[in-house]
Amino acid sequence: MALWKPDPTFYASPRDAVAAPPEKLAYVAAFDPSSQRPDAVLVVDVDPDSVAYGTVVGRTALPNTGDELHHMGWNACSSALCPYAPHPHVERRYLVVPGLRSSRIYFLDVKENPTAPQIAKILEPDELAKRAGYSRPHTVHCGPEGLYVSSLGGANGHDGPGGIALLDHDSFDVLGRWEVDRGPQHLAYDAWWHIAHDVLVTSEWGTPSMIEDGVVGELLLGRRYGHSLHFWDLRKRRHVQQVDLGDQHQMALELRPAHDPTRQWGFVNVVVSVEDLSASIWLWHREDGSKDGPWTATKVITIPAEPAPAEALPPVIQPFGAVPPLVTDIDLSVDDRWLYVSCWGTGELKRYDVTDPFHPVEAGSVRIGGIVNRTPHPSAPDRPLAGGPQMVEVSRDGRRVYVTNSLYRAWDDQFYPDGVGAWMAKLDSSGLDSSAAGFGFDPRFFPHGDEFGGLRVHQTRLQGGDASSDSYCYP
Repeated sequence: MALWKPDPTFYASPRDAVAAPPEKLAYVAAFDPSSQRPDAVLVVDVDPDSVAYGTVVGRTALPNTGDELHHMGWNACSSALCPYAPHPHVERRYLVVPGLRSSRIYFLDVKENPTAPQIAKILEPDELAKRAGYSRPHTVHCGPEGLYVSSLGGANGHDGPGGIALLDHDSFDVLGRWEVDRGPQHLAYDAWWHIAHDVLVTSEWGTPSMIEDGVVGELLLGRRYGHSLHFWDLRKRRHVQQVDLGDQHQMALELRPAHDPTRQWGFVNVVVSVEDLSASIWLWHREDGSKDGPWTATKVITIPAEPAPAEALPPVIQPFGAVPPLVTDIDLSVDDRWLYVSCWGTGELKRYDVTDPFHPVEAGSVRIGGIVNRTPHPSAPDRPLAGGPQMVEVSRDGRRVYVTNSLYRAWDDQFYPDGVGAWMAKLDSSGLDSSAAGFGFDPRFFPHGDEFGGLRVHQTRLQGGDASSDSYCYP
C-alpha cells in the first residue's frame, strides 16, 4: 500500500543520509555449500546497546535448496525522491534476494517483524527467462522505472549475453529486458548510474559457464573474463560507449559511483592482473572534464601480490609462488570520502581517503583471515580464520564497516580448499584525517562458526539502507 508521505528511510541528499539514525539490524545472505539444506536470510543485532549485540537474532529459511544466495537489494530507496521517478510513496519494505545458482528471486517483507522476515513472493527461474531472457540474477538496484536486476546469463542459463531485467516495484512482476540497444555488451556483472545525468554503467565478470565451477585457468590466462566498462543512455536504454581496461585486467566487478549527484565519476575494482597477480582500482570519469564528453578510466590504485612458498598455497595458485590480493569488493562512503577495498586473497581490508579521487591516499589497513596468514579476530586470537574480508557494507554515516568472508561456493573451495568457515566482523571507522587512526575491529562483534547454523555468509544489508543501497538527486 502506498504511503501519503515518503518513507523516512529515503533521503533527498547524501548529507541527509549521513545524518540519519544508526542501523540496529543487519540482514545477511547465508547459503549451504552442499545444497542439501535451504539457504537463509539471517538477522544480526548491530545495536551496541542491545544485550543481543553481535548475535543472530532471526532467521528466515527459504523453501528450496541450491539457491546460493548472493547479492541482496531493496525494493525501493532514495532514488524514489527524484523528480522524474514516478513512485515517491513506495516503501523500503522488501528485501529482494536472488539465488545466483538457481536463478530464483525471493521477496522478503521486513516491515511487520524485522527480525523474522516473511516471504511475500517467489519469482521462479522460468518466469525471469521467459519475460526478460535472463538467468543467474546477481545485483539488485532500485531505480527510476522499477527494480534493475543485473543477470549473468541468457535464458538458457549457461551463456550470454547477460544484462538487466526490469521488475515492477510493487507487484515484482518481470516487465522485460531493460536494454533496447546493447551494442557490443555481452558479459555482465554490476550495474549502477549517475541518475541525475541519465547515465547507466555496467561491468563484466563472465557467463555462468565461466564462473559456476570456479575460476577456469584456461579462460583466465586466455584473458577471456570481463575487462570493460559500458556506458548507457539511462532513459533511452541504449549503449553509448565501451571502455576497455586492457585484457590483462581480468574481472572488472563492483561499481561505486560518487554519491554526490553533481559528480560524474566512480570506482571499479579489477580482481587480478594476469601479468603480475596484482589487483587494481580504476576511476571512470569524463575524458575532458566536461559534463558530456567521452568516458575514460584511469588506474588509481595498484595492490601487488604477496610472495609465499608454494607449499603454503592452494593448487590453483601454487605455480605462481604468490598470493594475489583478489580484490572482490569495494565500497564508497556516502560522503564520498572513504573507499574500502576488500583483499579476499591476502586477508586485508584497506581504507583510502579519496577526497581527490584521482590520487587516493591509503589511510588504514587491517588483516583478518587470508589464504596464507589466517589472521585471527582480536576477540579470538587463538582461532585462525579462513576466507578474508569479502563483501563490505558501510553504514550511512560512514562510521561502521561490516565484512563477511565467503565469495562463491566453487571459488571458496578453490582458494581455501580446507574450508572457508563462516564469520562476520565489524570495524569502527571514525578517523577524520588521512591516517590509520580510528580504523580497527570492534572486539565485541564477531559472530562466527555455529552461530550461522553451518551456513556460509556472503553479503550484508543494513536496516534502512547503507552506502551501497541508495542514489540521490540532490547534492
